[in-house]
Amino acid sequence: MPQIELIIPRMGEAIEEATILNWVKQEGDQIESDETILEIATDKVDSEVPSPVSGTLTKVLFQEGDVVAVGAVVAYIEAGEGADVPSTAVSSNNERAEKRSQKAAIAAQENATVDFENTTKFFSPLVKNIAKQEGLSLEELEQISGTGKDGRVTKSDILTHLSSKRNGRNQKQAQKQKKVFDTTLHQKPKVFISGDDEIVEMDRMRKLIADHMVLSKKTSPHVSSFVEADVTNIVEWRNKVKLAFQEKHNEKITFTPIFLEAVAKAITDFPLINVQVDENKIILKRRINLGMATALPSGNLIVPVINDTDKLNIVELSKKVNDLAARSRENKLKPEEIQGGTFTVSNIGTFDNIMGVPIINQPQVAILALGSIKKKPAVLETPQGDVIGIRHKMYLSMSYDHRVVDGILGGSFLKRIADYLEQFDTNRAI
Repeated sequence: MPQIELIIPRMGEAIEEATILNWVKQEGDQIESDETILEIATDKVDSEVPSPVSGTLTKVLFQEGDVVAVGAVVAYIEAGEGADVPSTAVSSNNERAEKRSQKAAIAAQENATVDFENTTKFFSPLVKNIAKQEGLSLEELEQISGTGKDGRVTKSDILTHLSSKRNGRNQKQAQKQKKVFDTTLHQKPKVFISGDDEIVEMDRMRKLIADHMVLSKKTSPHVSSFVEADVTNIVEWRNKVKLAFQEKHNEKITFTPIFLEAVAKAITDFPLINVQVDENKIILKRRINLGMATALPSGNLIVPVINDTDKLNIVELSKKVNDLAARSRENKLKPEEIQGGTFTVSNIGTFDNIMGVPIINQPQVAILALGSIKKKPAVLETPQGDVIGIRHKMYLSMSYDHRVVDGILGGSFLKRIADYLEQFDTNRAI
């Protein structure tokens, strides 16, 4: 029977490795095609890895908690008799095996001094491969200060070390300078714990969010702008059509798709908001992919992405928003559904907050916060003169990266969103 390799699938261009969370199946278990074998986690999302064929799980190569490179073989499956085994799977397995054998032979000759069996430290397959390709000795590899979990050396750590080495910088001197810098400018405040305090360990997602937020503040000089919008037309239209909308489309109509539609229109008018920064280069993103910040039952946050928002009508947007929000709360999002965002919208009005100053979702350059809608007295201009009326109003607040977005661009873009909301057509058909 053919032996089929089970590999860690690619889950996005920025994801290089995954952590094995749980082996659903054990060695010797019978499995069906597409049945889940293991659960993995990346820095973006948790996923399940299914079996490509029916058969028997014969060999597990990694344990729970191990960090494995994308594309690495993690197990072998013996295809069952009569199983539908794609010829491409067998041939690609053979090709990969031959390539790995060739690479292993070359690596053994060029890097005979690297013996990972003689170390007690854990190194991911990706870090090992980089070390072998660059000719790093085990002793030098062990001296790298890791920033990963439990001091684990990450891809970024080893690449930083190699860059420093190529530039002729002494690693010990760099570490000394980093230590001095950290102690003088980034000294951690002391935390005093009493007997009445409870210590709660952050879960994995909260740690990732914390790291991402700190990185964003270090990367982008944040500037914020605020406008107030009269959304009376939108409130009245939604109240008028919401029952008919649900009956016709079997979908609830909320304010969120209306707001997203206005944001997409404004981005079309001001495309320099829809960019990313790569050192001294500005990357203009042609697609408008709006991220929708969503609170989870655990208290954590995730940002599913609606691709090509500008090309969707209000019905399609409503279905997308409702579907992504529901599956976010159930932890059923696919990895590709939280990637590729070019601008993020956070609806803090859901928590009855009137205004907020959000942190940019890197590598984007701006993020919009939507406050709650409140009834307010307002001055209205009429042919007979000014009068006081009751209007539905809300605050829009936006944080943006001052490296590439100046006040005139950020303020004008934000005002354009408000204009689109205020000009909403109350006779719009559903």
